[in-house]
Amino acid sequence: MVPIIATLKLSGLARIILAVIVLLSQVLGNAPELEAQKSGIERTGDILQVVIPAVAFSATVGNHDSEGRAQFVKSFLANFTVTALLKFVIAKERPDGTNDRSMPSGHTSTAFQGASFIHLRYGWEKGFPAYLGATFVGFSRVYADKHYVSDVVGGAAVGILSSVLFTDRFERLKVTPVAGEGRGEGRYGVQVRLSLLH
Repeated sequence: MVPIIATLKLSGLARIILAVIVLLSQVLGNAPELEAQKSGIERTGDILQVVIPAVAFSATVGNHDSEGRAQFVKSFLANFTVTALLKFVIAKERPDGTNDRSMPSGHTSTAFQGASFIHLRYGWEKGFPAYLGATFVGFSRVYADKHYVSDVVGGAAVGILSSVLFTDRFERLKVTPVAGEGRGEGRYGVQVRLSLLH
């Protein structure tokens, strides 16, 4: 988890938000009696599935990347919607028999959505640690007997695809042609945007 946070430039506010999200996920995530039954591996997976997308969102804040923030929100909502719909349509029973919402893994789709967003927006070197964390989330779901391997692979695919559809690479220098009318005459030129914060 530390390598993910260390590779992204986070403002003080983003670090505080991330810390609050992690704390709330631990406190409010499950009733105390259920939490006591979980293994450390399952609990770590539960935390990482919240932390990875929180870090991805926080990176957009830390980089003053409003375009990336909008892309993250679209990707996150698409991932959530598709995962929830597929769970109801497929109605596959979990390995532990608790319900029929096994396919795809929501924990895994959420973690991979965040990891692939970081990768696609900010680069492979920043995304790699997030992918390791997301892979651990998938492992934790199989280990906890909540999902089959195919559920985890399906969740990873939905998460990655949701980011691929909505995420563009963050560019420090953006040059855009401009053509339009201004004060009765045609106006042509280029717009240059340079981000020094990435």
